[in-house]
Amino acid sequence: MAKDARVNEDLAQKFASEKETPYLAWVREQGLDIIPANYVPDLRTVELKPWAARNAKGVMINHDASRVSNDCYVLEIAPGGKTAPHRQLFEEMVLILSGRGSTTIWNDAGKRMTFEWKQGAIFAIPLNCHHQHFNGSGQEAARYVGVTFCPWVLNLYGDPDFVFNHKRDFPGRFNGEPDYFSAKGEQVGFLLKTNFVPDAVNLPLISAKERGAGGGHIRFNMAKGSMASHISQFPVGTYKKAHAHGPGAHVIILSGEGYSLMWQEGEEPIRYDWKPGSLIVPPNTTYHQHFNGGATAARYLAFKHNSPRNAQGVPTSWISKRVGGTQIDYADETDTLRKMFAEALARHSVMPNMDDVYEREKETLPPLPV
Repeated sequence: MAKDARVNEDLAQKFASEKETPYLAWVREQGLDIIPANYVPDLRTVELKPWAARNAKGVMINHDASRVSNDCYVLEIAPGGKTAPHRQLFEEMVLILSGRGSTTIWNDAGKRMTFEWKQGAIFAIPLNCHHQHFNGSGQEAARYVGVTFCPWVLNLYGDPDFVFNHKRDFPGRFNGEPDYFSAKGEQVGFLLKTNFVPDAVNLPLISAKERGAGGGHIRFNMAKGSMASHISQFPVGTYKKAHAHGPGAHVIILSGEGYSLMWQEGEEPIRYDWKPGSLIVPPNTTYHQHFNGGATAARYLAFKHNSPRNAQGVPTSWISKRVGGTQIDYADETDTLRKMFAEALARHSVMPNMDDVYEREKETLPPLPV
C-alpha cells in the first residue's frame, strides 16, 4: 500500500481533533473491535465480540476511507438465536457467509414480510425499515457481512438517536409489496434491479469483454438504494485488467482461488492471496488487479461507494488510462506481473490462457498519448 506520509508532530497536533468523528465514537460505544485493514484472509473465521445492542457477536472492518464513504461489519447469530429488532437511517447490503435463516422487515405503517436465506444470498435492507434476523439452525451459527453508509449519515447528523430511532417510513423504498424479496428482477444492460439474490455463487452473468479475459459481470440496484454493487467472474488461467477508483469498494471472494495486487502509482505492488470468504478493500485511487490463480473459475462480489464516471455515465475504471480513464491495458503491463501469474498457476498445473486475450486487445487498443 501507499506509504504513510508522515509530518512533524507540531503539524499533526493541529489536525488531531479532526481524527475523532461521531461515527468512531458510536463504534466504541457498541463495544466492538475495529479491524483497521484493507485485507482480511477469511471473514468466516474472523474473531468476534459480543454486540449487546444487536444480541449477537460482531466486529467492524474499517479502512482509510471509512470516515468519508462506507463501512463494513461481520455479525454472527448464535444457533437458534435472533438479533434484536433494529432500524437505521442509512442503506445496507448483506451477503450471507454461512448458515441459513430468515429476516423479517416491517415499517411503522404495519407492512411486514419475512423471507428466508442461506449461504450465498444477497439482499438489501430497505431504508429505515425495522428488521430482525433469525438463525434457522439450532446447531450451527449463522454469519453475514454487511456494508453500510453509516459513516456518511452518522457524521452528517452527529445524533445516533436520530439515525437509529427516527420514525419515518419511505414507502417509495418499501411499502409491503408481496413480491418484494422474491428472486425476480428487471435486467437492463449490466444492471439487475432486484431486492434479493438467493445464490450469488451461481447467478448467471453477462459477458464483459471490456474488463478483459472474457469474464462475466452483473451489477445490482437493490431496495432502490444508491449503494453500488456487482459480481465479476473470470475463467481459469486469466486475470482482470488493473484499475483504480474511489474509496469504499469491499471485494468479497465468492469462489475460486487466487490473489490481488494493490499499489499506488510509482510504487511496487503488494500481493494478497485469497479464497472464498476473503475480503480485499482497495483504498481511494489505489490501483488493484485480481488474478485467478487456481484451477476453477473465480468469482467475487463488490459492495462499494459510487465511483467517478465520464460524461456518458461510464465508470472511469472501465476506460483505458491511455484516453483518460484509470484502467491499465494489458499491453502496458510489466513482464514481472505475467511471470508471477504463470508461477501461481504452475502450482495447480494450469497454464495461462491469456495469449488470445492479449491479441484481441490490439484490435481496440487506443494509441499511447503523445
